[in-house]
Amino acid sequence: MTNYSLRARMMVLILAPTVLIGLLLSIFFVVHRYNDLQRQLEDAGASIIEPLAVSSEYGMDLDNRESIRQLVSVLHRRHSDIVRAIAVYDDKNNLFVTSNYHLSPDNLRLAPGQPVPQKLTVTQQDSNSLILRTPIISEGYQPDESPAAGAKQPHNTLGYVALELDLRSVRLQQYQEIFMASLMLILCVAIALGFAWRLMKDVTRPIRNMVNTVDQIRRGQLDTRVEGFMLGELDMLKNGINAMAMSITAYHEEMQHNVDQATSDLRETLEQMEIQNVELDLAKKRAQEAARIKSEFLANMSHELRTPLNGVIGFTRLTLKTELNDTQRDHLQTIERSANNLLAIINDVLDFSKLEAGKLILESIPFLLHNSMDDVVTLLAHSAHDKGLELTLSIKNDVPDSVIGDPLRLQQIITNLVGNAIKFTEQGNIDIVVECRSRANQKAQIEIRIHDTGIGIPERDQSRLFQAFRQADASISRRHGGTGLGLVITQKLVNSMGGDISFHSQPGQGSTFWFTINIDLNPNAIIDVHITEFLAGKHIAYIEPNHTAAQSTLEWLESTPAQISWRAKLDDLTAENIDVLIMGVSVTSHQPLSMEQDLFARALQRCNSLIIALPCYAQIDAEGLKKGGAAACILKPITPTRLLPLLAECCGNHPEHQTDTHPYSPLPITVMAVDDNPANLKLIGVLLEDLVQHVVLCNSGRQAVEKARTGHYDIILMDIQMPDMDGIHACELIRQMPHLHKTPVVAVTAHAIAGQKEKMLRAGMNDYLAKPIEEDKLRSLLLRYHSSVHGVLPAAAAFQQQDNPLPANDVSLDWQLAIRQAANKVDLARDMLQMLIDFLPEVRNTVEEQLVGEAPGDLLDNIHKLHGSCGYSGVPRLKNLCFLIEQALRNDTPASDLEPEFLELLDEMDNVAKAAKKILG
Repeated sequence: MTNYSLRARMMVLILAPTVLIGLLLSIFFVVHRYNDLQRQLEDAGASIIEPLAVSSEYGMDLDNRESIRQLVSVLHRRHSDIVRAIAVYDDKNNLFVTSNYHLSPDNLRLAPGQPVPQKLTVTQQDSNSLILRTPIISEGYQPDESPAAGAKQPHNTLGYVALELDLRSVRLQQYQEIFMASLMLILCVAIALGFAWRLMKDVTRPIRNMVNTVDQIRRGQLDTRVEGFMLGELDMLKNGINAMAMSITAYHEEMQHNVDQATSDLRETLEQMEIQNVELDLAKKRAQEAARIKSEFLANMSHELRTPLNGVIGFTRLTLKTELNDTQRDHLQTIERSANNLLAIINDVLDFSKLEAGKLILESIPFLLHNSMDDVVTLLAHSAHDKGLELTLSIKNDVPDSVIGDPLRLQQIITNLVGNAIKFTEQGNIDIVVECRSRANQKAQIEIRIHDTGIGIPERDQSRLFQAFRQADASISRRHGGTGLGLVITQKLVNSMGGDISFHSQPGQGSTFWFTINIDLNPNAIIDVHITEFLAGKHIAYIEPNHTAAQSTLEWLESTPAQISWRAKLDDLTAENIDVLIMGVSVTSHQPLSMEQDLFARALQRCNSLIIALPCYAQIDAEGLKKGGAAACILKPITPTRLLPLLAECCGNHPEHQTDTHPYSPLPITVMAVDDNPANLKLIGVLLEDLVQHVVLCNSGRQAVEKARTGHYDIILMDIQMPDMDGIHACELIRQMPHLHKTPVVAVTAHAIAGQKEKMLRAGMNDYLAKPIEEDKLRSLLLRYHSSVHGVLPAAAAFQQQDNPLPANDVSLDWQLAIRQAANKVDLARDMLQMLIDFLPEVRNTVEEQLVGEAPGDLLDNIHKLHGSCGYSGVPRLKNLCFLIEQALRNDTPASDLEPEFLELLDEMDNVAKAAKKILG
């Protein structure tokens, strides 16, 4: 919208009404005068033509043209200023006489066929002439009779008179009237303009003066004032502006005084801040020194605590290798798990400090989710059963088993939540439910719920639940113990896994904690869908008094092809011909099993095989029950991981021995393996020698490219992280060779995470194989690509077994794990361990140089090589440390910030070396 000035608005408001009113009045009077002049001319013409028509009656009757001509001529001369011509026509429309023979008589004559008018008519011929016509009517009187006495004859039209009037004189008068009206309008506008100018001079000029004064005040000229004489409200406005200017001046002076005072105070404050900054800098240095001392203390305490625990774990494992009965073996395994759990608790203290510093890095390794959950509940069952609590585990059938993630951290989360549930529950159940929320694109979202029937948490205390060193109630802390770190670490671990944790609780009604995690699926997993086929046609009866525990086990049993029957009591069981009877002993009875001998005897009579599910405190009676006729005893809670082998044994099915009956012949292909780590390369070579006919080993990416130019290979196994030329660059160069353009290239990596997998696939790699390499996985991969190339699946495919990677342990040297990682070849496992021990001094020198501040350039390469070697030597703890340090260095973490980790790494290398002496001699 256009913003007009006040001057323009006033001009418009003053002139517009004046012009509009004057224009309307002028138009009205001019039109009225214009029509009035024309009417006067018509009246003058009528006064001429009507007497003439009466006077012409006698001459028309006698056909006396001369008398009528004289009469017409006289009238024309008398009114020559307005009359142009007068003509008389007879009743046949013929010209009788005319006063102007110079004009054409046709101009005044009626059109042919048009009747003679019976009254006066006016016709406009053009803009300068006006024609009037009137009839000549005979009244019918005799000349010698008076009108009163004579008889009147009917009217007889003798003709008509036509009169042409000149309008030019009238037009001149009309134009004069219009001119005078316009002149008056202009005069009125001029007068109004004068008044407007005077008004604007008295109003707008003072206002403009005020605007300029206000603008000067706005720009800081506070001594400016409005001057001059003004009228009425303008004078009041002038006084208000001047008063405002004086107030602003006073305020500005006061503000300037305050600014000067504040500047002086700020200068003093800055001087104090400089002093405080110096003090803070000194305090920062002291805090950094204290943090360094704390890190050293944590590392030293970790070493001091772990050393005796490693002795407990080591001697426990040595004892497990001796001749033991099942009860003793179970007790020792419980000691081993408890020691590992205590070791994990020690690690939790370090984990909290790492979480606070943002240095904790999660592993990404293949593991079996069901086995990990089974390990947790087996470990926690003792404390639950001792309190008379029923611990249940329900894993839904759609939950994937073979996944990639950090099993130790997942077990740590569940241990914390279930441990708290046991701690704060006096009677009832502790129920663990595992469900799959979503599954797509080799990823899954798992939800785990832990429900208890404990004391619950008041609403006012729930907000403090996830705070460090805090528990819901101080009295609870004193009663049950604990530092309050468990839930804090749990929450941060869940968030690190891309999930969330929450809970619902009511006092006296228990609590339910649930959390979700995002986890990758293992694409190399081989699922044996026929693992429960041996149960087809079998009848399994299940006795369990606890409904929740029974439901958890029945969900899995009912997914098998066996016929299932469940009852709460043995006496309620009516089925016959039972192949296997699973009898659960209540954890709340706490009575000697000798009192149940009659019950067990009756159970043996009802079935072919009896499996007894015992609480932990009743495991001491397991051997006696077996001697009494029980086929097996299983620790509660019952899980498919431990129940399935017992069912296979009771049903006479031993799948672990069936695989040996399938012969395996090497595949007729040539495989190139590339790895810069000698230990890794040797292990891959040994594994491939049993699986394929021809193997070519390369210790660098450049050597692989050179050999690829001259040779033909069916599959290439390519390490990713190599010096000089990494595996991705080497793959890109090999892809440019025409004879190897379609050869499958498989990435061998220790980091099976989504981002790196996509990067490898974009570089041209067909697949990836996670380290440490297991023989089953390698065989499955070779068979898959061999069958895709040759179109048939070799007979050796029947040899494939279910992918069963073991979860990472927390021990210095696990010799059984080392043997499994070496494809069950003891000599190869010794060689791999010896190569690791020989490499440790080089790594030690590099780490010690870093600790003294020399910053060696080969630190990351040596840590990476050590990490790769650890994957095949049965040293899971050393492998985990190398993984954490390597990831931190690759994430640009300064090496100086990893001093506690380096100290821990040196301690662990000493532990590995000591443990290796016992095996290598």
